[in-house]
Amino acid sequence: MAEALLHKQHFTPYEPKAGEEYMSNKQLAHFRKILETVKKDLSEDIDRTVHTMQDEATVFADPNDRASQETDIAIELRNRDRERKLIKKIEETLTRIDEGDYGFCDKCGVEIGIKRLEARPTATLCIDCKTLDELKEKQMAK
Repeated sequence: MAEALLHKQHFTPYEPKAGEEYMSNKQLAHFRKILETVKKDLSEDIDRTVHTMQDEATVFADPNDRASQETDIAIELRNRDRERKLIKKIEETLTRIDEGDYGFCDKCGVEIGIKRLEARPTATLCIDCKTLDELKEKQMAK
């Protein structure tokens, strides 16, 4: 669910100009804007949830109503925890932009690619390395 929030906003896809250097200042600004917007939206969602939970803190006499409310709260808290983790990942990604490492694979160093980064702006692996990781993960699970 939290990753789906990365796609909640509709951004105009970046169209690189002919001969434009990969991860130019314009491209970095494009991805920074996406990441900061998503981070702001997530923070607002978390704040809204906290306020809603405080407002709706009702003590139900009926055990079924109480159990239902506790289940709803547990689900909300789990979702907010995912969003909190995504905010941390976004902050790490913004740091990568600042350090000039954004857009390049952590394992092999090749370009991750603009289209992949637009689909998953927090990606740190190229599609080949990610595919290999997933294959290894599958094999370990067996």
